Amino acid sequence: MKKECVAMLLAGGQGSRLYALTSHVAKPAVPFGGKYRIIDFPLSNCVNSGIDTVGVLTQYRPLELNSYLGNGQPWDLDRSDGGVHILPPYMREGEQGTWYKGTANAIYQNIGFIELYDPDYVVILSGDHIYKMDYAAMLAHHKKEEAACTISVLEVTLEEATRFGIMNVDENDTVYEFEEKPAHPKSNLASMGIYVFTWSKLREYLIADEANPDSSNDFGKNIIPSMLANGEKLSAYRFSGYWKDVGTIASLWDANMDMLYPGGEKGIDLYDTEWPIYARTPIRPPHVTGPEAEISHSLVTGGCEVNGVVENSVLFHSVTVERGAVVRYSILMPGTVVKAGAVVEYSIVAENAYIGPNARVGAPPDGTEGWGIAVVAGNVEVAENGLVAPNAMCTEPVRGGDQ
Repeated sequence: MKKECVAMLLAGGQGSRLYALTSHVAKPAVPFGGKYRIIDFPLSNCVNSGIDTVGVLTQYRPLELNSYLGNGQPWDLDRSDGGVHILPPYMREGEQGTWYKGTANAIYQNIGFIELYDPDYVVILSGDHIYKMDYAAMLAHHKKEEAACTISVLEVTLEEATRFGIMNVDENDTVYEFEEKPAHPKSNLASMGIYVFTWSKLREYLIADEANPDSSNDFGKNIIPSMLANGEKLSAYRFSGYWKDVGTIASLWDANMDMLYPGGEKGIDLYDTEWPIYARTPIRPPHVTGPEAEISHSLVTGGCEVNGVVENSVLFHSVTVERGAVVRYSILMPGTVVKAGAVVEYSIVAENAYIGPNARVGAPPDGTEGWGIAVVAGNVEVAENGLVAPNAMCTEPVRGGDQ
C-alpha cells in the first residue's frame, strides 16, 4: 500500500473559545456556511489535491464527528486502498492509555498507521480552518527545495503578527528563525499550521521529542524549533488566498458573513466547479417562502420555511422563520425555529434551538464596550418575550422577561 504522501488531519480540538457551540461537538464538526461543517474544507482540499489517504485524529467529543465522516463517501474517500481513517487515542500493550498530549504526540501515537502506507511525505493539517489550498503544489515546492519541512505561511499585518507563530526567512524563503507570538515581530509571515514533512525526518524528530520529558509535544513549540536548531532546511510556502481560523465566536460569524458574497468577492467561491467543497448533506426538500416573506442577501438552504424577514443571514437546513419574525445578520443552524414576532440580530443560534414569540436575541452594534455577537446553544428554548442580550452566551432556557 505504498503512498507517496498521506495527510494527517488534527481534529480533536475542544474549541473552548467557541464556548456553547462546542459544548457537545468537536470544533471541526461545527456547522458552517449553510450546508457544510468546518472539517469539509481540509477534507475537500485533500481529495482535490490528489491525496486519497487521510488519518483524522479525533479526541474531544468525537461521536458526532465520527458519525458525520462515516466511510468518507461524500469526499470520495471510501477506498479500500487508502481512504479516510478515524484515529482516536488508544491503549497499547504494556502502556497506560493517554490522551493526545499535543499535536506532535498525536502524530507520534499514529506512527504505526502512517507506516502502513510507507509514505515519502506527510502533510499535517488542522481541522478548524476555512480555506481552499492545493496541497499538491505545496508538496511540489517542498520537493523542489529539498526541505525537511515546508510550512505554509500567510502575510498578515504587523499588528496581527503578535497573535501568530512568525517565520523569519531569507531571500529564498528559507526559514532561519521561528518566533511564537512575538511582541515585536520581525516579519509578517504567519504560520498557518499546515506542514509538509519528509517522513523519514519527521519520524526521527517525533521519537526524540517523545523521549524528552520537558517537551510540550507540539509542532510549533518543539518540533519546528528543534529542526531549526539542528540545521534542517525549513522552507516557507506563501499562500495568498482566503484563509480564516474560525476558533472564536467573532471569527466564525465573520467567516459565515463572508459566504454571502458569490464568486469569492470576500470569502471562498463556493460556485467554483474546479475546486468543489464536498459535504455530507441531509436530504431535504427545497426551501419554501410564504407570501409575506422578505429574503435579501442571505443563504437559505433546503428544508427551510421562511414567512418572515431574513436579511444578511445564513440559514442551515430545516430552519423555520414564522410570519412577523425578523432575522438580520445572524447564523441559524439546522432545525432552529424563530416564532412570530421574534427578532434575532447579530447572533449565532445553534442546532434545534427555539426562539419564542416576540423574543429578542442580540442587537445591532451600538459602540459600547460590552457589545458582541449573541449565542444561543443547541436545543435551548428562549420563551415568549424572552431576551438574550448582545454578547450573551445562552446555555439554559430563558423564560419570558428573563435576560
